Amino acid sequence: MSELKNVLTIGRYLKNKFGEKIYKVPISISGFTCPNIDGTVARGGCSFCENDSFSPNLQEKKTKFKLNPNVKENPYLDNQLKQLELQFLATKKRLENKFGAKKFIVYFQSFTNTYAPFPTLKALYEKALSFDNVIGLSIGTRTDCVTDEILDFLVEKSKTKEIWVEYGIQSFFDETLVRINRGDNVSNMKYWIKRTKEKGLNVCGHLIYGLPNETQEMMLETFHQTIELNVDSIKFHPLYVVKNTLLTNEYKKGKFTPISEELYIDTVVKSIINLPSNVSVQRITAGIDDDTLLSPEWCRNKHTQMKNIRLALEKEGFNY
Repeated sequence: MSELKNVLTIGRYLKNKFGEKIYKVPISISGFTCPNIDGTVARGGCSFCENDSFSPNLQEKKTKFKLNPNVKENPYLDNQLKQLELQFLATKKRLENKFGAKKFIVYFQSFTNTYAPFPTLKALYEKALSFDNVIGLSIGTRTDCVTDEILDFLVEKSKTKEIWVEYGIQSFFDETLVRINRGDNVSNMKYWIKRTKEKGLNVCGHLIYGLPNETQEMMLETFHQTIELNVDSIKFHPLYVVKNTLLTNEYKKGKFTPISEELYIDTVVKSIINLPSNVSVQRITAGIDDDTLLSPEWCRNKHTQMKNIRLALEKEGFNY
């Protein structure tokens, strides 16, 4: 049997570049929200997003203060900087103890991490980069929430650090974006992804397979259009239904059927075998194993999903 070809995972990319394994530290800062939740572009968030609008319990636990770029004062900045430090140090310690981790990327993960006044973003990003053994940042956001000011600041940082901008693309079909209440459109997404790349920043695109009414041809078309934008990396997610979302109602009324595991795996494999050799993969699936998951059941066990995708890729001559 011929030797399997390694998929360029983000782990392999970073190890090639830095000569050792780099660990991502996910961070979630309270006060961050999204223009699709706070009413700026839409209300309620994307149809698959669990947020305060649907879950009163979430609202009670979290601060009522929400950031947006037009907030004049941020009285919570000191708290947010403390939160950042506490979360980073706790996760760093765990990774050091478990894996002997030495170098880290701080990953601003939850909600839209450029949707805040620039001084707040600058303070948080600089604080994250000041921690010991942090070699860079990865910032999860939307294409309607970046500005040249933010990108230019990140370009400056990228001269000495590994900087990534992670954009939620999900789909390059406007009818799908409307259906999922995305509050953004294809032409705007492409404009800002191109602009981010033109400035020389690393871009990771997030794609969701199994969105309402999308065929496999549509999913693969979104994938090909993403590749044409010269992104550096991709994350693949299946669409699953959790409680307290717009999608919950559609699912319960029989208006939405989640993607089957077979179709999801086939679509991911077809995507990966068509990836240019310089584009890395940061995620091949996602799942949740708690009582919030309504469907599909196969998204409950991420370990099994990973195994099944790996086996399917091996049949095509690839090692994930």
